[in-house]
Amino acid sequence: MAGGKRGTLVVISAPSGAGKTTIARAMMKRIPSLTFSVSATTRPKRSGEIEGNDYYFLTPEEFKRRVAVGEFVEWEEMYGYCYGTLKSEVEGALEAGRNVMFDIDVNGGLSIKRHYPEAVLIFIVPPSMRALRERLVKRRTENTETLQKRLDRVPMEMEKGKQFDYQVVNDVLEQAIAAVEKIVERHLQVV
Repeated sequence: MAGGKRGTLVVISAPSGAGKTTIARAMMKRIPSLTFSVSATTRPKRSGEIEGNDYYFLTPEEFKRRVAVGEFVEWEEMYGYCYGTLKSEVEGALEAGRNVMFDIDVNGGLSIKRHYPEAVLIFIVPPSMRALRERLVKRRTENTETLQKRLDRVPMEMEKGKQFDYQVVNDVLEQAIAAVEKIVERHLQVV
């Protein structure tokens, strides 16, 4: 875009159940200049999810084909499904001067930072492992096996979260949302 401002990339990441999606949705409501980055996935739709709004739901074959031709900025296989961010989505938004919010896993966030060093990475820290487990159980989207797989990833996610620009503890949701909002607004003003 000739002479215009490129947008800012904001990544929110966290272990499953720490509140990243809730906080990302709050940012989308509170900061009108943010556009949500819709990831692609091979997992089935959950109740209420909308194609192109929550995710691009791809078959495993289509996902692999797109990986092979380099269409993803980042992608990862987790819990038996693939998740990724399409380069075309990111570049189109940046060139149009839009600020983009990502709600992705920690490895995806670090990959975004490698491709776009100016990206702002915010890691949401759970108040404790006990609280994290309780939140995952309460949301009723996991069976015992997938719950354990998610909990097994937490130490790795917490360690990699230390590489993010910011860490925000989500003990009291409204306080965490306010803290993230301040960080995001600070970076969007610079653009």
